[in-house]
Amino acid sequence: MENTKKIMIADDDPGIVDAVEIMLDFEGYQVSSTVNGSTLLDMQSEFPDLLLLDIWMSGSDGRDICRELKKRELTKGIPIIMISASRDIEKSAYDAGADDFLAKPFEIDDLLGKIRKHLEE
Repeated sequence: MENTKKIMIADDDPGIVDAVEIMLDFEGYQVSSTVNGSTLLDMQSEFPDLLLLDIWMSGSDGRDICRELKKRELTKGIPIIMISASRDIEKSAYDAGADDFLAKPFEIDDLLGKIRKHLEE
């Protein structure tokens, strides 16, 4: 079981977090979540293998969090898939250092495909 990949979801929409958690859990991933983006910047250990990060969260901009994580030695290698209901900010997600982007609402198969791609790289 130690081969289980850890995925963290950072999104302030409980419905999305619940649905994605259930699907990823079903796929065999170890899933954790936070509704507060700033908790990601407090991580010192137990880093996820991949991060699903919402761009708009109450109190924080996911792009700022992404930029900060990509600057840090311990977290710069974590693939970050940014999620947003706004398709027109896809470029800004990549500019912030995101490894991938997914617009809401999304198909779970699209999400799983992106996750697999980044975890296998």
